[in-house]
Amino acid sequence: MPTAHIEAKKEDIAPIVLMPGDPLRAKYIADNFLENAKLINSVRNMYGYTGFYNGKRITVFASGMGIASIGIYAYELYKFYDVDKIIRIGTCGTNNKNIKILDIILAESAYSLNPFPYLFDGDEKKEYLASASLNEKIKEVATNSLIKINSGRIITSDIFDPYVDYDKYIKKYPDFNSFLANEMESFALFYLAYKLKKEAACLLTVVDSPFDSKKLTSDERQTSLNLMIKLALNAATYLNK
Repeated sequence: MPTAHIEAKKEDIAPIVLMPGDPLRAKYIADNFLENAKLINSVRNMYGYTGFYNGKRITVFASGMGIASIGIYAYELYKFYDVDKIIRIGTCGTNNKNIKILDIILAESAYSLNPFPYLFDGDEKKEYLASASLNEKIKEVATNSLIKINSGRIITSDIFDPYVDYDKYIKKYPDFNSFLANEMESFALFYLAYKLKKEAACLLTVVDSPFDSKKLTSDERQTSLNLMIKLALNAATYLNK
């Protein structure tokens, strides 16, 4: 049965969903990686597609930008469409000197000052974990594919941090140097998976760093994500056995 934000029928959506933020990135993945991809959602131009990768049925569904947006789509997919696993695939910035542009990060946990869990159900924790079992499978696939990934804590922020005073910004986060990346969605995804007894993971490609002189064009930001996309698709295939 369709929801307020998703027009698909329940059977249109696979139990495993890859979730980029950008709707056009969902289309890019469907066009370039999936076989027999079918558009299953276009409400508010938040594109979702279901198709096959290496013979396994997978849905790619955009989340939009920020906690509020992914909070809607992840909740409805988990709650009303019987989705078991969501792997977010997105871009991020970093303030960690050891992380470079185009590095791939696997989030172990997401820390945020956003009150989403409190508003949702009175929960006051500021950090939620990714699914350990999902992460282990992703690491296994990465190792077998000779893909280097960096695993650790990330920050989910409502602020695009290059726009704010850096010294003031970092004081808001305990042990700031322990975080590998900054992004805008995963905290809500991990919380909802925890709350609804589902699974969630997050793979990120670094596209901004004050410590790396490399700058990416908008086209490069799109195509440079292919390695991460293939890793996520292969992990989803492995989980779909």
